[in-house]
Amino acid sequence: MKSMTEFLVRRFVKEYEKTEIAEVRTRYGVLSSMVGICCNLLLFAAKLLTGMFVRSISIMADAFNNLSDAASSIIGFVGVKLAEKPADEKHPFGHGRIEYITAFIVAFLVIQVGFSLFKTSVGHIFHPEELTFHPVSVGILLLTILAKLWLGLFNRKLGRRVNSSVMLATAADSMGDAVATSATILSLVVFGIWHINIDGFVGLIVSVLVMIAGFNIAKETLEPLIGQAVDPEVYGQITEFVEKYDGIVGSHDLIVHNYGPSRSMASIHAEVPNNVDIEVSHEIIDKIERDAMQEMGILLTIHMDPIETKNEHVRAMQQMVGQEIGKMDSRLSFHDFRMVEGTKRINLIFDLVVPRDYTRQMQDALKQQICQKIKEQDERCSCVITVEHSFREGA
Repeated sequence: MKSMTEFLVRRFVKEYEKTEIAEVRTRYGVLSSMVGICCNLLLFAAKLLTGMFVRSISIMADAFNNLSDAASSIIGFVGVKLAEKPADEKHPFGHGRIEYITAFIVAFLVIQVGFSLFKTSVGHIFHPEELTFHPVSVGILLLTILAKLWLGLFNRKLGRRVNSSVMLATAADSMGDAVATSATILSLVVFGIWHINIDGFVGLIVSVLVMIAGFNIAKETLEPLIGQAVDPEVYGQITEFVEKYDGIVGSHDLIVHNYGPSRSMASIHAEVPNNVDIEVSHEIIDKIERDAMQEMGILLTIHMDPIETKNEHVRAMQQMVGQEIGKMDSRLSFHDFRMVEGTKRINLIFDLVVPRDYTRQMQDALKQQICQKIKEQDERCSCVITVEHSFREGA
């Protein structure tokens, strides 16, 4: 399986190693679609003839499922080509999200096939038809299982290589088809051995599995369209990339906007020492933004936050605040710490990052608790706290 996949990729995908290039991703999509169309049309013909021969509704339904899979591959082909279109005046971020919409259409077709099979199976439970068991039909179905398993692994590998939701959706559909066909073989074997017709019941189970697979595909493809949290791995990659530059003390408030696979725009706050000339820090920021586009393919916008790095009194106060916050909840963090010191009062100003399970009442109580604890350390201190959430997944 692996060698066949690599053979097809090397034979039909020009510059297949350069998966970050949009044109190469499109070639992968075209290959996936054409292989899917050919395989599913062959499977449709084989299963339809077998189903008619043994008079099995589950086999014939499975055959038309393969026909819909061929249609899905055609839709995937069109979607990949449309997603390749470059940015224009009305769509300055490109057309990459069309790929997500295409994957959602594929999910809808999967659900529709499952629902049609559900209705047909219910009818055959109450009005069963006689089956004809034949070893040849079982052999043909076994071959279709192997074909679907290969097609699923083929699309999964390509989908992960180029980060394509359409290919991953097609892979999940193929794996579901392999399970469905396995259940169909079970009904034929049971009839052949015990002469018990469970075709309708098996079709019912298969239909539910198909619909569940469709709903899962739809859920996964809708998330980037709705707006999902930043993946922890991506979060780590971008923050590490920014913080590796000399002159950057730290970073926070990373937000990533997805405009399609390999098409992202991000913003982040970078902390710089407040005693460094602003033009020097600005030059560093500009360099990071240029390098992010060249090396990561991300349009990165950086907000510059000057922070105190030399004043020991400010640093001691910051450390004290961190210790008090850590005692309350290890999931809490803070940034943008500033201190405004007067003769009788010290204002400690900072942003507090809390988990999303904190209600408004919990946030208000937490701010009061923090202010009270810090005031116990130094009665001159007064806190000005802004509560916010992280955009990182799981935070």
